[in-house]
Amino acid sequence: MESSMIYLDHAAATPMDPLVIEAMQPYFSEKFFNPSSPYAPAVTVKRDYREAKSRIARVLGVAADELVMTAGATESINLAFTVAGGVSLVSTIEHSSVINSAKARSDVRLIPPMNNGRIDPQAVKKLLTPDVSFMSIALANHELGYIQPVEEIAEVVRLERVRRQENGESTPLIFHTDASQTAALMDVKIKRLGVDLLTLSAAKVYGPKQVGLLWMRPGVKLQPNIVGGGQEAGLRSGTENVAGVVGFATALELAAKRRSGEVKRLRGLRDTLAKKLLAAFPDMIISSDQKKSLVNFLNISFPGVDAERLVFLLEARGVLAATGSACAANSGTRSHVLAAIGLSDAAIDGSLRLTLGRLNDETNVCQAAELIIGAVRREKARMQ
Repeated sequence: MESSMIYLDHAAATPMDPLVIEAMQPYFSEKFFNPSSPYAPAVTVKRDYREAKSRIARVLGVAADELVMTAGATESINLAFTVAGGVSLVSTIEHSSVINSAKARSDVRLIPPMNNGRIDPQAVKKLLTPDVSFMSIALANHELGYIQPVEEIAEVVRLERVRRQENGESTPLIFHTDASQTAALMDVKIKRLGVDLLTLSAAKVYGPKQVGLLWMRPGVKLQPNIVGGGQEAGLRSGTENVAGVVGFATALELAAKRRSGEVKRLRGLRDTLAKKLLAAFPDMIISSDQKKSLVNFLNISFPGVDAERLVFLLEARGVLAATGSACAANSGTRSHVLAAIGLSDAAIDGSLRLTLGRLNDETNVCQAAELIIGAVRREKARMQ
């Protein structure tokens, strides 16, 4: 990326940390061996791979044999849904990979959010009928950044399991959460959450793309989507991505080490950006509750302005921003997340998702604010 560009789309992708690249480099050259081969150099690589999984597990507070390494979050989500059947319960603001996986595997019932993006545990309780066998709610929403009360929802799930057991009902109930947006800015200790399955992505934590994982609680019986040589305990066949998993481990460790300072820094930058934009446009809509969202998310709307046009205008002036999730932008669809929280079509069409990260500082955030203000003013004048 050109040094003059200001990047405000860290929720879509993060650049690999130089230390991550350094850790991965040997596995592209002198340590290129297939971990399944029997000779000593390959055995050493296999040992490195297993150690990388153990390092990931330590950061997450789980056992290494509970992790299935995958080619990204979407594959992890698809693997999670292999245990779904009958009826699945998902929120209307889930990522498209969750909603489409649910539709492919089961009948789907949708949980509506509150207008701030929160999934109410009591709403979940009402919809958790005896025929629901699988549920998926993201730990933090991919467009709003809202951190969901997953622990409270997990307690609702636990009580429903107790009720089913006491009534002799045999329908299982599995709870999955997509935590892809969280690991860079939250301490994701999985056992505290109370979930059965959890998805993470290296691409969101300054690690390599096309590397992800699915954590599974012992006793959950997944079915492989990819069969072959039996890697990952038979759940994800294919030669192990040693470089990618080593990079993932390094990225997670760096995130854990830097998290406290980075959370404080990004909260200050986000608040500065929001304050400057609100001062210029008092009618600007800020979606979600900023106090209960990831500190790097700012989802804003300028009703009546064409945000897609605005994105291109900003790029021409050196600012890279997004109208919503990268997947939704690629398909050219209106954000189902913003529709679900009650925004009008005009507000949705005028919305930007600005997500900050390690490429931002006080100087370029202030520059970005001025460039966004100028672009919006020009668009409003053009439309008038």
